[in-house]
Amino acid sequence: MSNRQGRGPAISGKNTVQGAPHQKPRPANRGRFKRIDRSAIGKNWKETPGLKPMVWKPEDNLKIIPLGGCEEVGRNMTVFEYGQDIIILDMGLQFPEQDMPGIDYVIPNTEYLRGKEKNIKAVIFSHGHLDHIGAAAILLKKLGNPPIIGRPLTIEMIKHRVEDHERGSSKKLNVQYIKDINEKVKLGNFNISFFAIDHAIMDAVGVIFETPVATVLHPGDWTIEKDPVGRDVLHYHQLANLKKPGKPTILMLEALGAINNKPPVTEQEMMGNIQKIIGLAPGRTIIATFSSQTERIKQVMELAAATNKKVALDGFSMKMNIELATQLGYIKVPKGVVIPVDSINSYPDNKVIVICTGAQGEEMAALPRIIAGNHKYIRIKKEDTIIFSSSVIPGNERTVQRVKDNIYRLSDNVYHNDIMNVHASGHTNIDGIKQMLSEVKPDYFIPVYGNHFMLKEAQRIGWGMGIPKNKTFVPDNGSIIKFTNQGAEVLKEKVPSNYVFVDGLGVGDVGEVVLRDRQALAQDGMFVIVTIIDSQTGKVKGSPDIISRGFVYLRESKDLLSQTRKKVFEIVEKSGGHGQTTPDWNYVKEEIRNKVGDFLATRTSRRPMVLPVVIEV
Repeated sequence: MSNRQGRGPAISGKNTVQGAPHQKPRPANRGRFKRIDRSAIGKNWKETPGLKPMVWKPEDNLKIIPLGGCEEVGRNMTVFEYGQDIIILDMGLQFPEQDMPGIDYVIPNTEYLRGKEKNIKAVIFSHGHLDHIGAAAILLKKLGNPPIIGRPLTIEMIKHRVEDHERGSSKKLNVQYIKDINEKVKLGNFNISFFAIDHAIMDAVGVIFETPVATVLHPGDWTIEKDPVGRDVLHYHQLANLKKPGKPTILMLEALGAINNKPPVTEQEMMGNIQKIIGLAPGRTIIATFSSQTERIKQVMELAAATNKKVALDGFSMKMNIELATQLGYIKVPKGVVIPVDSINSYPDNKVIVICTGAQGEEMAALPRIIAGNHKYIRIKKEDTIIFSSSVIPGNERTVQRVKDNIYRLSDNVYHNDIMNVHASGHTNIDGIKQMLSEVKPDYFIPVYGNHFMLKEAQRIGWGMGIPKNKTFVPDNGSIIKFTNQGAEVLKEKVPSNYVFVDGLGVGDVGEVVLRDRQALAQDGMFVIVTIIDSQTGKVKGSPDIISRGFVYLRESKDLLSQTRKKVFEIVEKSGGHGQTTPDWNYVKEEIRNKVGDFLATRTSRRPMVLPVVIEV
């Protein structure tokens, strides 16, 4: 059977099925990635031949525990626990929401796994998007570097990210590559096997977890491509054959498509439109897409080679991903097609294609810098053609709209999916979910990966496909879904699953209190009052100094400042002890904070963060 969109070495074998992208935060170490030793790929893999049938013990059960990804888009991580054995699927990050000022990204909480590190048989990675591998550099080390399993490109992307986080740390990884889709391995009470899926990145796989009480099928992120380029259409009928008497099958299915009733854009249609646009472009073509869209970038480079055009890649993460894919042999483009971005002005404009990051408006990505005029080599011209070949990550709508507005001011030729199909999503729609359910015919259905309302809509689709209500579960992060030979239930207790914030080099040191302070500062600003008090008399010396940031403009608020200083005099007079007793300066500060805060609220209807500084002399 043919390769999956050129996604790595052929996934061979008979009776097999074949199968929210995201911009990488600016890395700490930006050195060139070391050349991959391709001979090492697969050396550490120890397939277990002739797997013995698993025996159920009355005291054993299967627990499925999502630590992230079931109440948000991103932060995907799921624990599978049988007896004392633990398998983890993915370690993803979530990009910060608008009410998380200063946060770089959010990762899953692994408190439940504390003390169980030695029970972790492996961490399996379904594919290389950051919402599935982005937390690996932090969590793998925290959990004692358990074995990691994945396809070659996925593993190499993880190794690079781990190396970015801490130089030399990738050498400590215990890596097992999946070279063939038919490989199987026994990990404690788990028999692990794989199946291919369609998604918007090379080397994506689905995972099968077979235990004595149930078999779990998890495609990860997925879609059903109706008109693929260079490969066969996928079907999943074979997965229904995994059913065994007395052992139910559980389908865990990404729910992002449960609210999408639009017909999917096929790869053939998308690439046909992009080819047409590039062919008619009067000047340069600039394509903004995700850095992980290696398959699409490969197709554009092949198109450029066939039409005698040059391609320049711009964006650190994009160049790194293409370099990895090239070293692995996934991308083969004739020499001379790819040129450095600093040489694009040496060629006629209509012979140049720039593929860059920043379609989501990421601050340090290439496209926003180009728009702002801060790019060293690229200035957008009216005759340039701009193509947004990407979807909008939920939560980024306003940022992306601002990017589009600014692009339209600079170019007369802008294309995106609202006006022409120039992007094919890696996520399915409602019909795709129905097709998967009808082909797999699971006994239990667990929607995952999305906001709660998406999971509930997917559950309703399952009901409509005939799955009983008592056999569909909508988990929260931290839910424990327990399966035994007698049935299944969602336990009342939950494991810790609250946000762990990453801010700079700090992991988890920004808690809810710090975040609330940042939100308060962002909303109403800060008001600092520096008061010098005579320790003998308990009275204010001189006039209190006032510093305002994000609250009022001091030069235009002289009356308010004068009234505030007067208020400080009154507060200190009443609470400072009048020189007869030693003042409690903490009490004085609290009085200033509370009463000045109330005073400012009555005068301005705003309540800034009041920070009193009392100096005793």
